Amino acid sequence: MHFKIDKADGINGHLTFHNVLKQLLLLKNGVYRRHYSATTGCAQWGICPTMAAFVLSVGLSGLSAQGQSNRWSVAALKDWELRRPTLVSNMQVVMGPLPDKSRRCPLALETKEEVDAGDFMRRRIEFTSEPGSRMQAYLLVPKSALEARPASSAGLPAVLALHQTHQLGPKVVVGLGDTGSDGYGVELAKRGYVVLAPPYPLLGEYAPDLKKLGYASGTMKAIWDNMRALDVLESLPFVRTNRFGAIGHSLGGHNALYTAVFDERIKVVATSCGFDSFRDYMNGDIKGWTSMRYMPRLLDYPLDKLPFDFFEVLALVAPRQIFVNAPMGDSNFKWRSVDAVAREVWPIYRLYNAEENLEIVHPDCGHSFPPEIREQAYRVFDKVLR
Repeated sequence: MHFKIDKADGINGHLTFHNVLKQLLLLKNGVYRRHYSATTGCAQWGICPTMAAFVLSVGLSGLSAQGQSNRWSVAALKDWELRRPTLVSNMQVVMGPLPDKSRRCPLALETKEEVDAGDFMRRRIEFTSEPGSRMQAYLLVPKSALEARPASSAGLPAVLALHQTHQLGPKVVVGLGDTGSDGYGVELAKRGYVVLAPPYPLLGEYAPDLKKLGYASGTMKAIWDNMRALDVLESLPFVRTNRFGAIGHSLGGHNALYTAVFDERIKVVATSCGFDSFRDYMNGDIKGWTSMRYMPRLLDYPLDKLPFDFFEVLALVAPRQIFVNAPMGDSNFKWRSVDAVAREVWPIYRLYNAEENLEIVHPDCGHSFPPEIREQAYRVFDKVLR
C-alpha cells in the first residue's frame, strides 16, 4: 500500500500529510524513514516488508523554491571545496583550534586489564593522547581477530563507539552499564568489528585539565582524543586501517559528527539523538551547550550570528555516509529541525552525486536508540566498511 504526494506540494505538504497518516496508520513501534534521494519522482509512504515502518523517499530535486534555500551559494563542487576551509575555521572559532601535529606524541599503549566476554575480549587500555594527558579507554576485540591470520589479511573493520552523557562514561557501551540505548559497542563487537570506546572529558573518571592543556572547550579535547583513538586502532595489527566508522547516542551522536569533520579516516557515522539546529534546541535556549565540557564560546554570539550550526557540520562530513536516528518523541532534539538541517545539506551531497549517503529514520519513541534502529545502523556500517 502506498500513498503519493505530488512534488509540487513541497516539503510542508509531506509533513502535514505525515501527521495525519501517522495517526491513522502508523504501527506500534513503527519507524518513519526519510531517505534523501534524487532517484524518485515523488514522495511515497508505504509499509516496509521487513519491519513495522513507514518509508518516505523524498525526491528533493523536484521541490519548489519554497522547499529549498540558497544557504551555500555554490553551483559546482569546486566552489564548495573552496568554501570548506572557511567553515572548518568557523567551527574552531567556537571550539578552539585543533591541536597541531606536534601534539601527536607516541601513544605508549598499555593494556591494564583483559576480560573474556564470550565472543570478544574486553581490554581496558591506556594511552597518551598528547603530552601531559594519559587516558583510559575500552577496546573490544573479536576473538577471530586474535586467531592466526595470513600476512596478507586486511584485518577486521573498526569503529569508535562514543558514549552519551553518563557518569559511567564509556562503560555504558561496552557491557558495563547499558541504559537501553548503549548496546552498540557490544553488538558491533559480536558482529565482528573491533570497537574502541574512549571517554569524554569531564565525565566519569576522566577529568583532564582543559585550561592547562590549552583547550577552549571540552568538545575540541574530545575531538582530539577521538583522533588519537583512531591512531590506536591504526596501530593494531588485526585492524583494517584508514577506513573507520563512528557511532554514538546523544552526546556521542554529535561527538561522532564533530570528529568526522576533522578526521576523514571516518568514512561512516551513525548519530542517534545527537543534534538539531542550535536555533531550535530547547526553543533557542542553548545554555546546555555552553559549559566548559562543551563550547562556552557559544555564549559570545547572538543565536542568529553563531559561527556554525549543524547545517555546516553535516555538510562538511559529505559525501561520507551519515545515518541519523531522530525519534519523533525526542524531547532534547526536535526531529523536524533535524529534517530542516538535512534539507539544507542535501544539495551538498548532490554535488558529489552521493544523495543516497544521507539517511534519517524517525522511530516513534523518545530520546533513545532502539535495538531495531541500531540494527539498521549496523547494516550501513557493513555496506561501507566490509
